[in-house]
Amino acid sequence: MIYNLVQIIENSARDFPDKESFRFLNEAITFKGLDVKSSQLASRLIKLGVKKGDRVGILMPRCLETAIAVYGILKSGAAYVPIDPFVPIERANFLIENCGIKYLITIPKQFKKIKKLLSEKNNLESIIGVSEIDTIKSFSWEAIFNSSLENYKPVNILGEDLSYILYTSGSTGTPKGIMHTHNSALAFTELVVNLYGFNSADKVANVAPLHFDPSILGYFSAPLAGATTIIISDAHLKFPVSLAELMEKEQLTIWFSVPLILVQLLLNGGIDRKDFSSLRWVLFSGEVFATKQLRALMQLWPHPEYSNIYGPTELNQCTNYNLSVPPEGGDTIPIGKPWGNTEYKILDVNDNEVNEGEEGLLVVRSATMMKGYWNNKPLTEKSLYIDEIAPGFDSVYYRTGDLVRLNDKKELLFLGRKDRQIKFRGFRIEIDEIENTLLKHEVVIEAAVFLSNIDDDQQLFATVLLSENSEIPTMNLKAHCKQYLPPYAVPERIEILEYFPRTSSGKVNRKDIEKIIRLL
Repeated sequence: MIYNLVQIIENSARDFPDKESFRFLNEAITFKGLDVKSSQLASRLIKLGVKKGDRVGILMPRCLETAIAVYGILKSGAAYVPIDPFVPIERANFLIENCGIKYLITIPKQFKKIKKLLSEKNNLESIIGVSEIDTIKSFSWEAIFNSSLENYKPVNILGEDLSYILYTSGSTGTPKGIMHTHNSALAFTELVVNLYGFNSADKVANVAPLHFDPSILGYFSAPLAGATTIIISDAHLKFPVSLAELMEKEQLTIWFSVPLILVQLLLNGGIDRKDFSSLRWVLFSGEVFATKQLRALMQLWPHPEYSNIYGPTELNQCTNYNLSVPPEGGDTIPIGKPWGNTEYKILDVNDNEVNEGEEGLLVVRSATMMKGYWNNKPLTEKSLYIDEIAPGFDSVYYRTGDLVRLNDKKELLFLGRKDRQIKFRGFRIEIDEIENTLLKHEVVIEAAVFLSNIDDDQQLFATVLLSENSEIPTMNLKAHCKQYLPPYAVPERIEILEYFPRTSSGKVNRKDIEKIIRLL
């Protein structure tokens, strides 16, 4: 019986000792090698004073050392906290201070950033991954891998122990730390392996950075099945043609990413000239996949199965909708039904269940649910819906903030975010409905809509990206919107942009788009 994440790598090291566990570019590490090196890192952390429940930071881009860091930290009994290496020093330092991080794991390429971090006021006591620092205890990877395991004693890790904390942007602008236990992470890990039939012959693409929750699939689900995780480099993700070449070379069997990357492959990767016959599952999540683009991709790749996976970071994802044939029409595909060990309710504004087919707020109860928000009990309590099913016994649901309804097949349809429902000139408007309408146009590949104050006047704006070599007057786009939307929901102004600014996870950065619009 497996009850913690550490046992994943211990078991695979026993069953598949010489098989590659993780590959990055031309480097690879076997399951046995990962088990040994992560134990060496754990041993060092324990000697430095790391105790169960401590938080250890990981500040590095996609690389092979991330796998060693993740499992080494978990073996020490601590929880890992990924820090995006591309964020400003101020944000990285906020996470270190907010989470009480004393130990940080990195790689030599991050030396300059580490030096800047150490010039800030924070809790850091030790750095692993660089050794040329004399103001703090620091150890090179070489020193870690040359250390003996003779006196190493594994820590007793329980399912309810903290495993990792992922920080996401809060609605107030202050990052919030989402706490997951070994239990919640392992529940997701096992559900994925069973649902998609992961096996030791699989090669699983890990596209997400470590601080983005889809990485859990690559770092835990793949190793649980004895599969090889291919960590996709930042450089490959910037060039669709290069990414397509890597996919063909590695003969990937399972792909998981945000739709954006698949759209870029479809439009600019030359995928119609390459062999992707090894693919058996294409999984996507994070944003709505425009139906016309998904249909075009499935026509080019007809052999794999496709799955729309839904769920916020707080739930480690919780529903799926599988497709084996291209969708018809232009309606957004469902987010499906809850997977195992999961249930939901759809609530109205008074927390009463809506009638079947009516719109409401989705709340979810699942074994994959977070423990809560780090050091923020009021926010944790606010995010929960408590259903008292018997005296002294409550069912606890997470309020997703997503508006949904059931279709005729009792599948969940995502209608938009509760916090993206705006009131404009007396009308309630769904931002997502406008964006989905724009995406129905044949030349529009992405859309971002927002309400902005210009010269003290509220205006409904839309920005779009067009397919390559496409041109269209914005008045035609307005006319398209008028076919599907009520007059008050038609954007007053539509701008065609050459690119959308993005967050580190690949999502559209609407705040930065609004800044661009103000300059036009």
